[in-house]
Amino acid sequence: MSIVQGPGRPTLAAVAREAGVSSPTVSKVINGREDVAESTRTRVLAALEHLGYQSPQQRKHAEDHPAIVEVVFDSLYSAYSVEVLNGVLEQAASADVQVLIDVTGHPAAMTLSPERRAQRILDEGRLGLIVVTSGFSTAQLSAFRRRHIPVVVIDPLNPPPSEVVSVGATNWAGGKAATEHLLELGHRRIAYLGGPESAECNQARLHGYMAALMAEGVQVRPDYVILDKFRPEHGIRGLKTLMALPEPPTAIFAGSDSIGLGVLAEARRHGMRIPEDLSLVGFDGTYQAEQSIPALTTVTQPLQEMGRAALRTVLRQANGEELDSQRVELATHLVVRESTAPPAAGHPTPDAPRP
Repeated sequence: MSIVQGPGRPTLAAVAREAGVSSPTVSKVINGREDVAESTRTRVLAALEHLGYQSPQQRKHAEDHPAIVEVVFDSLYSAYSVEVLNGVLEQAASADVQVLIDVTGHPAAMTLSPERRAQRILDEGRLGLIVVTSGFSTAQLSAFRRRHIPVVVIDPLNPPPSEVVSVGATNWAGGKAATEHLLELGHRRIAYLGGPESAECNQARLHGYMAALMAEGVQVRPDYVILDKFRPEHGIRGLKTLMALPEPPTAIFAGSDSIGLGVLAEARRHGMRIPEDLSLVGFDGTYQAEQSIPALTTVTQPLQEMGRAALRTVLRQANGEELDSQRVELATHLVVRESTAPPAAGHPTPDAPRP
C-alpha cells in the first residue's frame, strides 16, 4: 500500500515504494538528473504518473498561475515565425490561455539537459509546448514524451519521433507547383536554394521540385541545388554561386520567402532585373513577399492557421482527448505576382543549342 500524506497527496517515499527504488533516486528523476539508468527512470516516471505526484513547484504553479502554453522558436527574426506566432496568440486569446515564448537559436538557450528541461516544464506548470522550426533533438522530445507533456512540432529542423504530433503544410505539392509554374513559362535551367538538409519540410519541397523536373524530362543538376539555412544570407550567397557557373540558371525556386528576399537584394546590387533576367519563386506567403519590389511569386502556406491548429492540438492533448492523426497537414497554393516571366530570348536552354 502506498504511503500518503494529508488528504490523498502522495509523498516521495510513496513513489519510491511504488517504483522499488530509494527516495534519493526519485528525487534525481524529478530534478532531471542524468545519472539514473533509463529503465529506472521509466519505472519512477510511471510511479509518479500512477500516484499523481506533483512536486512543490508544480503545486505552487497550479494554484497561483493561469494556464500557460510555451512556444519555442529557433529564431524570431523571420516573417514566417511572426505569422505562426500571430496564429498561436489569436487562438490562445479565444481559449483563455497565456503564451510564453522561448528562443533556442543561440548557444546559451540549450544549456539544460533534456531531462532537466522536461522537468522544468512540469515544475513551471505548462500545459504543453509548441515547437516551431527548432533543433530539439530526439532525446529532448523523448524526455517530454516520457513525462506525458503535450508537444506539437511545426516544421522541425530534425525529424521528430513518430509519436510526436506535427503540424505542417503540403510541402511536396508546393515545391512541385512552384517548379511547374517556372516550367510552364519555358524555363529549363531552374535552381533550388533550400533550407537545412535535415529539415523534413525542405526535403519535401526539394523532392517536389525534382519530381516536376523529371516529369518534364529535365535533368536535375546537382550544381543547381544548394542547401543552407532559411535565411536571406543563403539567398545572397546562393545567387553569387549560381551566377558564377558556366551555365547559370534562368530561374530560381527559393525554399522560403526569406531566401527569396536575399536573392532579390543581391540581384539588385548587381544590376540583375527580376523577372527580365531571372525569374524567382519563394515559399511561405509572408507579408514581406507581398511587399517586396517586385512582389514575389510564392507558394503560400497558411502560417497563421498552422499556429492556431498547433495550439488547439496541444490543448486537446492536455485535456486527454484522442487525436484523429499524429500529423495535421494544411494545403498550400501558388500565388503568381511580379517576379516570374518567360526566359529572355538571349538565354539558351538545354533544349535550345547555343547560337
